[in-house]
Amino acid sequence: MCPHFPPCPDASAPDREAAHTIASHPEQGWSLLCNGVVIFEDTGELLPNGRTIAPHRPTDHQAPAA
Repeated sequence: MCPHFPPCPDASAPDREAAHTIASHPEQGWSLLCNGVVIFEDTGELLPNGRTIAPHRPTDHQAPAA
């Protein structure tokens, strides 16, 4: 469980990437967050339940229609 106050977002929360980094390995391209999520430098994620989240760079989003 998260020792921070307020607690970090849960791994299933939409803002899960806002959790504190507890281990960082930039030379390998990944970091472990307090909620158990592993985030990768390409913005992909590995959740504690084994589910993966594909890379989601900001350029992947479409601009709103005018």
